Amino acid sequence: MAETVNDTLDVVREPPVPRSFSRPFWEGTRQKKLLVQFDRRIGKYQFFPRPNSLFNGHRELEWREVSGKGEIFTYTIARRGPPGFRGKEPYLIATVTLDVGVNVIGNIVHCGLDEIAIGTKVKPYWLPLANGTHLLMFEPVR
Repeated sequence: MAETVNDTLDVVREPPVPRSFSRPFWEGTRQKKLLVQFDRRIGKYQFFPRPNSLFNGHRELEWREVSGKGEIFTYTIARRGPPGFRGKEPYLIATVTLDVGVNVIGNIVHCGLDEIAIGTKVKPYWLPLANGTHLLMFEPVR
C-alpha cells in the first residue's frame, strides 16, 4: 500500500504583512495572479520580491504577470513539521523552476508520493487566506 501525503490545505496560515516592495505581489494574489519583478536593463526576472535588482542593485524594476507554470527542480517529504503542521505529516515541499527561469518554494498539493518526481510539470494552486490574498502553492499538470 502506497504512503499518502497531506495537502496541508486545512493548516491555518496567517496572512502576510506586505512590505512596501512586496505589496504588488500580494495584491496580485487577490486575483490569483502571479506577479514577478523584472529587470528590464538585463532582461531577467527575479523572485522573491526585493527593493533592488538582484543583478545590479538598481531600483528600476517592473512587475510582470507570469503563468506560474513550471517544473519541480527538487523536493522534500516533510515528516516532522513546525507547530502548525504537526499531525499533518507527511507533506510535500518543492522548489519549482517557473517557465520564466526563477525558483519558487511552495507546498505541492493534489499529488501522491507515487507521482512526485524531479521534472514533474506543475501549475499554480491558490490557497485563500483570511485577508483576501492567496498563498501560492503548486499542483501537477495532468
